[in-house]
Amino acid sequence: MKKIDHLKDIIKNYDLFIIDLWGVVHNGVRPFQGAIEVIKELNNNNKKYYFLSNAPRPISDVKEFLIKKMKIEEKFLKNIMTSGEAAIISIRNFDHGKFFFHLGPERDKKIYNGLDKFKTDLKKCDYILCTGLYDNKMNDLDFYKQLLKNSLAKKMICTNPDLKVDRGELQEYCAGTVAKIFEDMGGDVIYFGKPYKEIYELIMSNENKSLIIGDNLKTDIKGANLIKQDSLFISDGIHKNEIQNYESINTLFEKYNVKVDYIQKQLSW
Repeated sequence: MKKIDHLKDIIKNYDLFIIDLWGVVHNGVRPFQGAIEVIKELNNNNKKYYFLSNAPRPISDVKEFLIKKMKIEEKFLKNIMTSGEAAIISIRNFDHGKFFFHLGPERDKKIYNGLDKFKTDLKKCDYILCTGLYDNKMNDLDFYKQLLKNSLAKKMICTNPDLKVDRGELQEYCAGTVAKIFEDMGGDVIYFGKPYKEIYELIMSNENKSLIIGDNLKTDIKGANLIKQDSLFISDGIHKNEIQNYESINTLFEKYNVKVDYIQKQLSW
């Protein structure tokens, strides 16, 4: 592992940069100016980059959020892939059955846009489509244990493998936490998104020498390891509080069983 101050020092080594959004480019409330500069400079240097997010929403929704809320210029947002988009493809192919129960906030309903007639209740569904937690049950994990305990024979489709995310200075649970509860009780889960190799196959070719940039060791960095590509770990992200508890950051990497090639506190050109 090598600490680097400037991404520009290593850009010549890579054909493609795969960049996480939440935790690297923004924190859900505001963008990180260092990351915005990186995006502009990659564009200026004609380097190919892709934003890869475990957002349980269509690409169009994420793009709109980045333009309107994060004030990122549209010209920099040509290449985006989300776990939600990957799941949409599978859902529309009826890979898991026709009828589903949506477990998640109302704002995620675009993931099944046009398929509303196949939405049903938990008893009648073929599978559970999990996009997150209900807004009024964000911290009541026992609620989900009780909700799902009699539905373990059904498959769950998880559209965001992340367990938690930072929203400003606060942390909140993601769909991955509900999926883990379901698995721990004996249920089967199909995940869409990082670290699973299928999401990378949608955006990269065998010829690409890629650098995976992210702040999540379980998804971003683990994904880089699984597809045998180099990684840049952003340490001032979801693991920042954990890092303070370890004498050596390598101990943290051992805990998550990952290999890190480069590290930056925040993404910087």
